[in-house]
Amino acid sequence: MKRSLFGRLWPNVTAVVLFIGFVFPVYWMFSTAFKPTGDIISENPVWFPTDITFAHFKRATGVDHFWTYVTNSLIVTLCAVGLSLIIALAGSFALARMRFKGRRGFVIGFMMAQMAPWEVMIIAMYMIVRDVSMLNSLLPLTVFYMMMILPFTILTLRGFVAAVPRELEEAAMVDGCSRAQAFRKVILPLLAPGLMSTSLFGFITAWNEFPLVLVLNKEAEAQTLPLWLSSFQTAFGNDWGATMAASSLFAIPILILFVFLQRKAVSGLTAGAVKG
Repeated sequence: MKRSLFGRLWPNVTAVVLFIGFVFPVYWMFSTAFKPTGDIISENPVWFPTDITFAHFKRATGVDHFWTYVTNSLIVTLCAVGLSLIIALAGSFALARMRFKGRRGFVIGFMMAQMAPWEVMIIAMYMIVRDVSMLNSLLPLTVFYMMMILPFTILTLRGFVAAVPRELEEAAMVDGCSRAQAFRKVILPLLAPGLMSTSLFGFITAWNEFPLVLVLNKEAEAQTLPLWLSSFQTAFGNDWGATMAASSLFAIPILILFVFLQRKAVSGLTAGAVKG
């Protein structure tokens, strides 16, 4: 009886401990953003803020070029994710459905590109962008961000495409659909979970990217939100209130996107199981 009770209890306790460990930093960030400066720098931590202030948010959003940073981040991130999904759909379908010479080498190459740290290529990227006179431009950032997330997107979607039975595609082609129509009408709806998970990963990767934009874009008109976060650290110290407020605003789009796509991914898996 005791063993049975312990066997049911320890997974729940472990889950609660892990949940608190992951959620607490997020709670501390958001709660600190609303605390007065005195509570933030106090030696005794204030776990639950009683005096709520919005001054940190006003100071964070009141910096120069704030809305330019927001616009640039949205443009670069959404374009990079959209382009990577379009290219990855074609690439994953080719790797999953077609047999051609060098196919295994392509897969290994994608895996190696995914494992390679992009930071070691920053100098080469800078020299390429400098030589074509495109420093302080959003186009190189979009292309490089797309290249960063493309290997993962292709490898992930390849697994989803391979999981779709060939019989569904062949039946659609027997009914008069071309290969492109069969892909669009049969396979693409079943790839919803893969599209959701890869787009979420791509969005987080491009949204959080800092070193590349720091090197390529020195002008404020061409910078993104990660550099905005670093603007609250000066030689005189850190403005922790504004930093936490900026970090909270920076994290909100990712949290909203995660909640939305998580629900859509579950519904997509259910629909795919029924259709299959």
